Amino acid sequence: MHTFAVARAVHGIEALVATEIRRSRLGVVRGVRHREVWFEAAPGADLTGLRTADDVLLAAAVVDGIGHGRSALRRLALAARSVNLGGLAGSGVEVSASFVGRRNYTRFEIEDAVGAELARPLRLPYHSRRDGARPPRDAMSWRVTIEGDRALIALRLADRPLHRRAYKTDSIRGTLHPPVAAAMAALARLGGSGTVLDPCCGAGTTLIEAHALAPDARLLGFDHDPAALRAATANARAAGAAVFGWGVADGGRIPLAGGSVDRVLVNPPWGRQVPPRGLLARDLGPLWREVRRVLAGDGLAVALVHGGIPRGFVLEEAVRVSLSGQHPVIAVLRKEAGRVRR
Repeated sequence: MHTFAVARAVHGIEALVATEIRRSRLGVVRGVRHREVWFEAAPGADLTGLRTADDVLLAAAVVDGIGHGRSALRRLALAARSVNLGGLAGSGVEVSASFVGRRNYTRFEIEDAVGAELARPLRLPYHSRRDGARPPRDAMSWRVTIEGDRALIALRLADRPLHRRAYKTDSIRGTLHPPVAAAMAALARLGGSGTVLDPCCGAGTTLIEAHALAPDARLLGFDHDPAALRAATANARAAGAAVFGWGVADGGRIPLAGGSVDRVLVNPPWGRQVPPRGLLARDLGPLWREVRRVLAGDGLAVALVHGGIPRGFVLEEAVRVSLSGQHPVIAVLRKEAGRVRR
């Protein structure tokens, strides 16, 4: 028997999540919405292994006819009242809601309307987020999403969102969102790659996600900040990976031979949370020249770029994402033929 499930995702990589579901044989994709992939999960499938998804939910109710007026709150409450809660248990109920477009009600009103109805038959306390309170960790976690006139009421499958990776024991400012790093690794087509480099590795997220796809690859991470490398080393250790090489280096002077790298994964410092330093303080030109130098002739670079495609590269694929209020592009790049003027 198939289970109707929903994978939540960063906006822009929904298609990559759908591809991961298909390739991993986790189920049959039935639809893609804003930040969601709806699918029928295969019997016995371990959905918590999805790497490009922010979270995975079990659908409890799909509600049509959800308009922009406040009558939608009554309709959602009635739908929550009809949810089959048999076999569920916990210390309480918490609900997180979101919607696309303008509505004449708030997310907190949605949460309270649905949460109260879910908690009542279970005889559990409902923990509202309305006043900024944080629900207890062991509360049963529900999600309500609305797009167009259709709403979804769903229960989180795991005890925490999938994007909260267990290996992330240490962090730094500007660390990359793990599902986005996983999407970059998937786009890099790592199969058969010998050496994978991140010249601005930060806390190591991109390379750790690459290791999940290519466990036999040689993974090299450099960063200007020794604290970042300490975080990367700790996270790699927590991930159980021992094929990493870390080193302090300026992104504008990568200590590797020309043409020695099969794949480059990089989230360059773009000045919002982590200011560029060293040879990159004025601009990122030195980084791109070095990436081009160390990349093998048939290699690929996958970069999260904010200011257009760097010189010296040909764009193979572009995926625009929404991150921290910005809209960078995951760019899949090949070296442009011929020499590039320095």
